[in-house]
Amino acid sequence: MATWPLSTFIAAAMLATTVPSAFARVLITVDKSAQQMSVSVDGATRYQFAVSTARSGYSTPNGTYHPQRMERSWFSREYYNSPMPHSIFFHGGYAIHGSYEINRLGGPASHGCIRLHPSNAATLFALVKSQGMGATTIVVSGSNPTSARRSLSAPSPYAGSARRDYERPYSNDEWLFTPGFHW
Repeated sequence: MATWPLSTFIAAAMLATTVPSAFARVLITVDKSAQQMSVSVDGATRYQFAVSTARSGYSTPNGTYHPQRMERSWFSREYYNSPMPHSIFFHGGYAIHGSYEINRLGGPASHGCIRLHPSNAATLFALVKSQGMGATTIVVSGSNPTSARRSLSAPSPYAGSARRDYERPYSNDEWLFTPGFHW
Protein backbone atom coordinates (compact mmCIF):
# COMPACT_ATOMS: atom_id res chain seq x y z
CA MET A 1 0.00 0.00 0.00
CA ALA A 2 1.47 3.33 -1.06
CA THR A 3 1.72 6.09 1.48
CA TRP A 4 1.34 9.70 0.55
CA PRO A 5 3.90 12.13 1.82
CA LEU A 6 2.67 14.64 4.38
CA SER A 7 3.51 17.48 2.00
CA THR A 8 0.90 16.19 -0.49
CA PHE A 9 -1.84 16.40 2.13
CA ILE A 10 -0.73 19.88 3.23
CA ALA A 11 -0.68 21.10 -0.38
CA ALA A 12 -4.16 19.67 -1.00
CA ALA A 13 -5.51 21.33 2.15
CA MET A 14 -4.01 24.70 1.15
CA LEU A 15 -5.45 24.41 -2.34
CA ALA A 16 -8.90 23.59 -0.97
CA THR A 17 -8.89 26.72 1.18
CA THR A 18 -7.74 29.05 -1.60
CA VAL A 19 -10.06 27.88 -4.39
CA PRO A 20 -13.39 29.71 -4.20
CA SER A 21 -16.49 27.59 -3.91
CA ALA A 22 -18.50 27.09 -7.09
CA PHE A 23 -21.54 28.84 -5.58
CA ALA A 24 -21.82 32.02 -3.56
CA ARG A 25 -24.07 32.20 -0.52
CA VAL A 26 -27.15 34.29 -1.24
CA LEU A 27 -29.11 35.82 1.65
CA ILE A 28 -32.50 37.39 0.90
CA THR A 29 -33.77 39.37 3.89
CA VAL A 30 -37.33 40.72 3.87
CA ASP A 31 -38.29 43.31 6.48
CA LYS A 32 -42.09 43.50 6.48
CA SER A 33 -42.04 46.52 8.82
CA ALA A 34 -40.05 48.54 6.27
CA GLN A 35 -41.50 46.76 3.19
CA GLN A 36 -37.92 46.29 1.98
CA MET A 37 -35.80 43.42 0.71
CA SER A 38 -32.03 43.25 0.96
CA VAL A 39 -30.07 40.76 -1.12
CA SER A 40 -26.52 39.89 -0.07
CA VAL A 41 -24.02 37.66 -1.83
CA ASP A 42 -21.24 36.26 0.35
CA GLY A 43 -22.00 38.91 2.99
CA ALA A 44 -21.88 41.92 0.65
CA THR A 45 -25.15 43.73 0.02
CA ARG A 46 -25.88 43.67 -3.69
CA TYR A 47 -29.51 44.86 -3.95
CA GLN A 48 -32.17 46.76 -1.98
CA PHE A 49 -35.72 46.43 -3.31
CA ALA A 50 -39.12 47.79 -2.27
CA VAL A 51 -41.62 44.97 -1.71
CA SER A 52 -45.26 44.44 -0.89
CA THR A 53 -46.15 41.80 1.66
CA ALA A 54 -49.57 40.74 2.96
CA ARG A 55 -52.28 43.32 3.32
CA SER A 56 -54.77 43.43 6.18
CA GLY A 57 -56.58 40.13 6.62
CA TYR A 58 -53.72 38.07 5.16
CA SER A 59 -50.24 37.12 6.37
CA THR A 60 -46.74 36.66 5.07
CA PRO A 61 -45.05 34.08 7.32
CA ASN A 62 -41.95 35.05 9.27
CA GLY A 63 -39.09 32.58 9.39
CA THR A 64 -36.00 31.26 7.69
CA TYR A 65 -36.53 29.39 4.45
CA HIS A 66 -34.81 28.00 1.38
CA PRO A 67 -36.31 28.10 -2.11
CA GLN A 68 -38.44 25.03 -2.79
CA ARG A 69 -39.00 25.61 -6.49
CA MET A 70 -38.64 28.32 -9.11
CA GLU A 71 -41.04 29.14 -11.94
CA ARG A 72 -40.13 31.70 -14.60
CA SER A 73 -43.79 32.09 -15.60
CA TRP A 74 -46.51 31.23 -13.11
CA PHE A 75 -50.15 32.16 -12.63
CA SER A 76 -51.96 32.00 -9.31
CA ARG A 77 -54.42 29.14 -9.21
CA GLU A 78 -56.03 30.61 -6.12
CA TYR A 79 -56.29 34.30 -6.99
CA TYR A 80 -57.86 34.95 -10.38
CA ASN A 81 -55.06 33.46 -12.45
CA SER A 82 -52.96 36.51 -11.54
CA PRO A 83 -49.49 36.52 -13.09
CA MET A 84 -46.56 35.76 -10.80
CA PRO A 85 -43.49 36.21 -13.02
CA HIS A 86 -40.13 34.94 -11.81
CA SER A 87 -41.56 33.12 -8.79
CA ILE A 88 -39.32 31.73 -6.09
CA PHE A 89 -41.53 29.53 -3.89
CA PHE A 90 -40.20 29.29 -0.35
CA HIS A 91 -43.01 27.99 1.90
CA GLY A 92 -45.83 26.00 0.32
CA GLY A 93 -47.72 28.43 -1.93
CA TYR A 94 -45.85 31.51 -0.67
CA ALA A 95 -43.44 33.00 -3.17
CA ILE A 96 -41.29 35.97 -3.96
CA HIS A 97 -42.43 37.11 -7.40
CA GLY A 98 -42.81 40.02 -9.76
CA SER A 99 -45.90 42.20 -9.62
CA TYR A 100 -47.19 44.52 -12.28
CA GLU A 101 -49.00 46.55 -9.65
CA ILE A 102 -45.86 48.56 -9.07
CA ASN A 103 -47.64 51.59 -7.62
CA ARG A 104 -48.37 49.51 -4.49
CA LEU A 105 -44.78 48.44 -3.86
CA GLY A 106 -43.51 49.79 -0.54
CA GLY A 107 -46.74 48.96 1.27
CA PRO A 108 -48.69 45.82 2.16
CA ALA A 109 -50.85 44.72 -0.77
CA SER A 110 -50.65 40.96 -1.36
CA HIS A 111 -52.47 37.85 -0.19
CA GLY A 112 -49.23 36.75 1.49
CA CYS A 113 -46.60 36.52 -1.22
CA ILE A 114 -43.70 38.94 -1.42
CA ARG A 115 -44.12 41.13 -4.47
CA LEU A 116 -41.30 42.86 -6.34
CA HIS A 117 -41.04 45.12 -9.37
CA PRO A 118 -40.91 42.78 -12.41
CA SER A 119 -37.35 43.79 -13.34
CA ASN A 120 -36.18 43.26 -9.74
CA ALA A 121 -37.89 39.86 -9.66
CA ALA A 122 -36.10 38.89 -12.88
CA THR A 123 -32.75 40.01 -11.42
CA LEU A 124 -33.34 38.05 -8.21
CA PHE A 125 -34.55 34.98 -10.11
CA ALA A 126 -31.41 34.98 -12.29
CA LEU A 127 -29.17 35.35 -9.24
CA VAL A 128 -30.79 32.48 -7.34
CA LYS A 129 -30.79 30.30 -10.46
CA SER A 130 -27.09 30.96 -11.12
CA GLN A 131 -26.01 30.38 -7.51
CA GLY A 132 -28.41 27.55 -6.74
CA MET A 133 -31.43 27.14 -4.50
CA GLY A 134 -29.31 25.25 -1.97
CA ALA A 135 -27.00 28.26 -1.62
CA THR A 136 -29.92 30.63 -0.99
CA THR A 137 -31.49 31.52 2.35
CA ILE A 138 -34.63 33.64 2.71
CA VAL A 139 -35.29 35.38 6.04
CA VAL A 140 -38.66 37.08 6.56
CA SER A 141 -39.14 39.19 9.69
CA GLY A 142 -41.07 42.11 11.13
CA SER A 143 -44.75 42.90 10.92
CA ASN A 144 -46.77 44.74 8.33
CA PRO A 145 -47.03 48.47 8.94
CA THR A 146 -50.41 49.63 10.18
CA SER A 147 -50.17 53.06 8.60
CA ALA A 148 -51.09 53.84 5.02
CA ARG A 149 -48.86 52.65 2.25
CA ARG A 150 -45.74 54.72 1.76
CA SER A 151 -45.41 56.48 -1.55
CA LEU A 152 -42.40 55.75 -3.70
CA SER A 153 -40.19 58.59 -4.85
CA ALA A 154 -39.67 57.07 -8.29
CA PRO A 155 -42.52 57.57 -10.75
CA SER A 156 -44.16 54.57 -12.33
CA PRO A 157 -42.76 53.70 -15.76
CA TYR A 158 -46.40 53.47 -16.84
CA ALA A 159 -47.28 56.98 -15.66
CA GLY A 160 -48.63 59.07 -18.49
CA SER A 161 -48.93 56.07 -20.77
CA ALA A 162 -51.76 56.16 -23.28
CA ARG A 163 -52.26 52.43 -22.71
CA ARG A 164 -54.65 51.51 -19.93
CA ASP A 165 -54.24 47.73 -20.09
CA TYR A 166 -52.10 47.49 -16.97
CA GLU A 167 -54.71 47.47 -14.25
CA ARG A 168 -58.07 45.86 -13.77
CA PRO A 169 -59.70 46.19 -10.34
CA TYR A 170 -61.49 43.28 -8.76
CA SER A 171 -64.09 43.45 -6.05
CA ASN A 172 -61.46 42.44 -3.50
CA ASP A 173 -59.00 45.08 -4.77
CA GLU A 174 -56.78 42.55 -6.52
CA TRP A 175 -55.29 43.33 -9.91
CA LEU A 176 -54.31 41.73 -13.11
CA PHE A 177 -51.72 42.99 -15.54
CA THR A 178 -50.80 41.17 -18.66
CA PRO A 179 -48.69 43.10 -21.18
CA GLY A 180 -50.38 43.21 -24.56
CA PHE A 181 -53.67 41.91 -23.20
CA HIS A 182 -56.64 44.23 -23.66
CA TRP A 183 -59.89 43.98 -21.71
